[in-house]
Amino acid sequence: DEFISSPPRKTVRFGGALTEILLKYEKGDTTDFELLKHQLSDPDIKDAQIINWLHEFRASVAYLTKELEQLVNILLKLPWLRRSREVVEEYLGFLGNLVSAQTVHLRPCLRMIVSQFVPPRITIREDDVDISDSDDDDENISENFDTCHRALQTVAGYVPSTPQFLMPILVEFFPFINKSERTLECYVHNLLRVTVYLPTLRLQILELIIEKLLKLDVSTPQQDIEDAEEAANNCAREEKSTEEGLFDMEEDEDRKGNKVVAPSMERMAHPLAERLDILMTILFSYIKDICHVDGKLDISNTKDLYRDLVSVFDKLILPTHASCHVQYFMFYICSFKLGLAEAFLDHLWKKLQDPNNPSVIRQTAGSYIGSFLARAKFIPIVTVKACLDLLVNWLHKYIDNQDTGANAYCDVALHGPFYSTCQAVFYTLIFRHKQLLDGNLRKGLSYLQSLNFERIVMCQLNPLKICIPSVVNLFAAITRKYQLVFCYTIIERNNRQFIPVVRSGTGGDLVQTCTNPLDSFFPFDPYLLKRSKKTIDPMYQFWEELSAEDLENLQKPIKKGTSEDEDDDFLKGETPQNDGVVEIAPNSYESNTRSPVSSIGSPADCYVPYPL
Repeated sequence: DEFISSPPRKTVRFGGALTEILLKYEKGDTTDFELLKHQLSDPDIKDAQIINWLHEFRASVAYLTKELEQLVNILLKLPWLRRSREVVEEYLGFLGNLVSAQTVHLRPCLRMIVSQFVPPRITIREDDVDISDSDDDDENISENFDTCHRALQTVAGYVPSTPQFLMPILVEFFPFINKSERTLECYVHNLLRVTVYLPTLRLQILELIIEKLLKLDVSTPQQDIEDAEEAANNCAREEKSTEEGLFDMEEDEDRKGNKVVAPSMERMAHPLAERLDILMTILFSYIKDICHVDGKLDISNTKDLYRDLVSVFDKLILPTHASCHVQYFMFYICSFKLGLAEAFLDHLWKKLQDPNNPSVIRQTAGSYIGSFLARAKFIPIVTVKACLDLLVNWLHKYIDNQDTGANAYCDVALHGPFYSTCQAVFYTLIFRHKQLLDGNLRKGLSYLQSLNFERIVMCQLNPLKICIPSVVNLFAAITRKYQLVFCYTIIERNNRQFIPVVRSGTGGDLVQTCTNPLDSFFPFDPYLLKRSKKTIDPMYQFWEELSAEDLENLQKPIKKGTSEDEDDDFLKGETPQNDGVVEIAPNSYESNTRSPVSSIGSPADCYVPYPL
């Protein structure tokens, strides 16, 4: 029965053996050659036929020169992946023979393999329109990807120069960001698998992936993600209330007490944020897998990967303004070992203090230092104090050099890195002051007094005028409470000196005050992507809303935030109105990442009443 049901082996050759057909073609007789191409292009070609043909081609690769490129392309289009194991093994053998004998066909072979890094396309016809999408129901997709990587390793084994030819092809085949989540997920996953057996390409592949992630990230501002989530939640609540109104049954009432999270709750409402979330989850998993062997941290692997990631960070992340999520790959790898976090801080510190770096890079490095020290739970207070010592000493030396010269006046263009460092110090103190004072209050206060904040605040460069008001407000309240420095006189003077800026827009002229002249942002603001945030949250320091006792101790009228969402972090809220109360701190992405020269979404004037 097996013999009868099995397809017949193709043994008849029109015009003779393969070598004869190729020799005839060289002499100008193309009849048998065209017939050969037709048979190889047959969509119904059987496994036995493919094996037979490939066996002959393996023995005849010497004839497959550049002139027979068309025939080779047909062979590379053979449907070999979704065939029997015998076909796959024969095809892998053919690829090895082909690239070793005729390296001219290396690029087409690599292109064929890389094209299989995404799920196959299927065409669905709806209303006379062909809709093409990835086939997510392919049960053998993982096995097919394994086979593709075997093929790539086979080719690389025969041709040592494979990596330099492969990289441009990987760049070329990277899917557009509007492709399906599954397509992007498979391609990125396969790219990261390539780095395991072609380690010389790891840095370039990480650069490629993170560059694409950055494009997704900057295309989805935090505010857009929050708006999409809010709209989706409102829609879900409306649907739920409608259903409860229609089916108000006892079993429904019983379920109200048990909050069941539907699978859709894992999805991001914003489509680009959903893609970014999936890809960030893959990147985090890759970092964890590379750094851990048998569940234990491998120091050598971790250091090597850290160096590559820092290189990518310097090249892509640091020059990119106001990215929301991608930079967290550095946050994550630094959590594995304190030495990595300290190395990262030291790296940023060198960027900040180096006068040969562009001012904008130095300012961004300062933002990263402050945000990292404030938000990373895994950084002990000893390291925080060491960093504060470095930063504050640098500020005092800067004041020594600049506070009496011709440039001793408040100017962001002249002193940008100085103001960025001040803001990093203020921000760190806001988040860490309780830990700094914990245990031995007298010793903690003595340390804070030794930093001499009064000299920094009172200097001619006037950092309180440039730093974000939300940071200045809380810094002033905390330093006043512990009698470190009284900032309110300077803040009030600065408020009187604010010059309103008239900006023309489609709705007419608008009078505003720039509350963020540094155009700064906090790189490690709360992480919003639902899946991948599970990796970050355990090591992330959320802003703790001030208690009534804290508010009373600060002796400052502060209106608490109204939202109960945990993402209502340190920099969440609305622009304060002139009604005698002020929100604890406006969102850094709402009011602080907007360029002061932009008329769209610029922050409104911020007047704060202070105690006398």
